[in-house]
Amino acid sequence: MKTNWWKKATIYQVYPRSFQDTNADGIGDLPGIIQRLDYLAFLGIEAIWLSPVYQSPNEDNGYDISDYQAINLDYGTMKDMDTLIEEAKKRNIKIIMDLVVNHTSSEHPWFQSALHDPKSEFHDFYIWRRGVDGRPPNTLQSNFGGSAWTLVPELGEYYLHLHAKEQPDLNWENKTMRYEIYRMMNYWIEKGVGGFRLDVIDLIGKEPDQFITKNGPKLHELLQEMNQNTFGEYDLVTVGETWGATPEIAQLYSDEDRNELSMVFQFEHINLDKQPGKRKWDLKKLDPQELHHVFSKWQTELTDKGWNSLFWNNHDLPRIISRWGNDQEYRVLSGKMLAIYLYFLQGTPYIYQGEEIGMINHPITSINEVDDIESRRMYDERITLGYTEEEIITSINAKGRDNARHPMQWDNSKQGGFTTGIPWLPVGDSSEINVAAALDDPNSLFYTYKKLIQLRKELPVITEGTFESISTGDTAVLAYIRKYQGQKLLVVVNFSEKPDQFLLDATQQIKEILIHNYEKEISQTLLPYEAYAVLLN
Repeated sequence: MKTNWWKKATIYQVYPRSFQDTNADGIGDLPGIIQRLDYLAFLGIEAIWLSPVYQSPNEDNGYDISDYQAINLDYGTMKDMDTLIEEAKKRNIKIIMDLVVNHTSSEHPWFQSALHDPKSEFHDFYIWRRGVDGRPPNTLQSNFGGSAWTLVPELGEYYLHLHAKEQPDLNWENKTMRYEIYRMMNYWIEKGVGGFRLDVIDLIGKEPDQFITKNGPKLHELLQEMNQNTFGEYDLVTVGETWGATPEIAQLYSDEDRNELSMVFQFEHINLDKQPGKRKWDLKKLDPQELHHVFSKWQTELTDKGWNSLFWNNHDLPRIISRWGNDQEYRVLSGKMLAIYLYFLQGTPYIYQGEEIGMINHPITSINEVDDIESRRMYDERITLGYTEEEIITSINAKGRDNARHPMQWDNSKQGGFTTGIPWLPVGDSSEINVAAALDDPNSLFYTYKKLIQLRKELPVITEGTFESISTGDTAVLAYIRKYQGQKLLVVVNFSEKPDQFLLDATQQIKEILIHNYEKEISQTLLPYEAYAVLLN
């Protein structure tokens, strides 16, 4: 029976490589996640989104899968995976598998067969085209820079890869390939996973000859077929990564009557600090009002027509406190403000590991310190275009994916309690920012997240209520009201480090203060990054 348990749940993303190492090789592993399950249960989360742990050559840190039904030896064994699922279940935590079905690794047996035998059935599992006058089939570009086509001279054909050349795109026009994917998904469902996060799923309906990558004409037909043949009859959560989604498109994905997905990750808010029409590396300052407008739009337009995901961070995004908060003087206060603003919205919230203790970005001074394939390829590309090294490093420090991937900081020991070996990426400054310190401090950011998670379980107004944006008369003060069955919930936050006054006066109507990040009376004057949520009469 479907319960839609995920509507009240909070989901915690684990990036296994950086979570907890137990064998001193400097790489996180499945036994490390098992070791920390009690911590996650105490936080109150109900599911773990597990970034890929499948066999992979790690050209893109596991998002290039060479065997969907084997575990990367860096992380452990299939027995460890089974133990993780079982131990999490004992704590009422579900495991959501991160699944990449837009592309495989070039080392996947399917692609290797396609390379060596053009008559193999697996050749058509991928997308091939002849060149034009010695050039690629067209000018389609890879998301990682350069042409999306790579020539195989022995075959006289180019294959498509919308990411790295080591990540050839699967041909979703091929029914045999699709049903192999569905069989694999059912393998994991039978193991007892709680659902799937589907990487760049909006690309599977691509029509490369027409320059269509996202939201192709057959996309939703393919998702309905996937639903019908895999997770559709189970009480699972499915979330699609959809960089090209609008509210209208998100309704198609997440309307329960359409039998596609539970929800999608949309990224409109995430793109607000880049220059319009340019790439994410071309920076601009965030406008809080613009951010509020985007969240308000998604809250309003998905009401009764779909479901939102709520997030600030993930493995591809810089740490939110460094990005839109203040990671120095107001690290904890701005972290609490960001959490309070997000967690009273309708949708399913996602915490990225370390977010709950206020981990921050890890600046670098040289490209030699960078691991991330996307950042390194951008560096090479922009050097040839005439950008200065200083400009490029500034962009990487602001938006580079490594920021999220530095190891989890568990305590203030030499390697932050992550490993007794040499970590694959350096551990940040854990002298103050670590789990042990957060647990010992009743006013820490951790306990704000713990309380917010509990409030979401207790208050139906958060899950079911209507949304109304409130004008405050101040560009940095954001406010909204949720209403449900006579209950009214007001959220007010100061999205700046300056004290602010605002027009709204609800102080006489306050029935109960649910959460407040300052120990002071609520008034019309907000201190830097002040935030609160209250029930009104």
